[in-house]
Amino acid sequence: MILEEARKVIRIEAEALLTLADAIDGDFEKAVRLILSTKGRVVVTGMGKSGLIGQKIASTMASTGTPAFFLHPAEGIHGDLGMIMKGDVVIAISNSGETEEVVRILPIIKRLGASLVAMSGNRSSTLAKAGDVFLDISVKDEACPLGLAPTASTTATLAMGDALAVALLIERGFRAEDFALFHPGGALGKRLILRVEDLMHTGTAIPLVDAATPMSDALFEITAKGLGVTGVTAADGALAGVITDGDLRRALGKGLNVLNLPARELMSPNPKRINAGELAAKALQMMEQHSITSLFVFGDAGGEQPVGIIHLHDLLKAGIA
Repeated sequence: MILEEARKVIRIEAEALLTLADAIDGDFEKAVRLILSTKGRVVVTGMGKSGLIGQKIASTMASTGTPAFFLHPAEGIHGDLGMIMKGDVVIAISNSGETEEVVRILPIIKRLGASLVAMSGNRSSTLAKAGDVFLDISVKDEACPLGLAPTASTTATLAMGDALAVALLIERGFRAEDFALFHPGGALGKRLILRVEDLMHTGTAIPLVDAATPMSDALFEITAKGLGVTGVTAADGALAGVITDGDLRRALGKGLNVLNLPARELMSPNPKRINAGELAAKALQMMEQHSITSLFVFGDAGGEQPVGIIHLHDLLKAGIA
C-alpha cells in the first residue's frame, strides 16, 4: 500500500510536468525576452510553499548568469519593496493568483517601474491579469489525496523556473567557465578556474641543471627541490630533457655507475610541457595520459626556457583531482 501510494504521487507529478511542457507557448518566450532586455535584476516573490520554490528559482538564475534575488512579499509590504528598482523584472508566484501578500504589492511593483511576470495556476486571477506576461503553472490534480497540500503544483512551478533559467542561460551564451566563476568553492569551480600559473613552482623552486652537470649534482637537485625530477637545460637555457628519480633507480638497477656521468647522458629528451595559462585540469589530464607526475611550464607567449613546474601533488592539494 505504501509503495503504491508513493508511485501514484510520482506518476501524478510526472503527468503534471508533461502537461506543462505541452502548454508552454509564446508567453514563455516573451518572459525570456523581457528578462534578457532588462537592465535591472530579476526579483522573485511568493508566499509559503510558492515562496520556497521562488527562492530556489532566484538562486538558480543567479548562478547561471541572470542577476536575481528573492523578496518575501510580507516583508515587502513592511519596507522591503525598496529593493525593487525601476527596470527590474518581478516574477510573482501564486498558484491561486489571489495570495493576499502578493496581490497587495502588485500596484507598488507597477508604480516602481518594474515589469511583472505572473506565474499562476489561475488565468483569471488578480495576479494573472496584472502581469505583463502570464506563465500558466496549472495542474489537473495535486498529488495530495486531500487536494490541499501543494505537491504537483509546486513541482510544476519549480520546473517552470528551471525552464526559464536554462533558456536564459542558453540565450546569454553562458559557459561552464562562467558557472564555475560563481562557484569558486566547489569542485567544478576549481577545475574550471584554477590555471597552471596559479599552482606552479617558480624561480629557484624550479629544479634545473645544466646538461654537463655530473649526475651526483643532479641527484642533489632532485632531492633538494623535492619534486622527484629535474629539468636539463642546454647552453641557451632551453629545456633539453628531464631526469626523474625513477630514471636514476632504473640505471642503478642495471649496475651502471651513473654518478659521474653528465646529466645529458641520462636525461629523457623532449619532455612533456604545458603553458602557464592552461587550466590546471588540463595538466592533470596530461599527467594521467602520459603516466607522469610533473610538467614543466612555459610562458603563453612562447620561448624555450621554463617559467615553472607543476606537480601532481600541487593538483591534489588544490582539489583538482
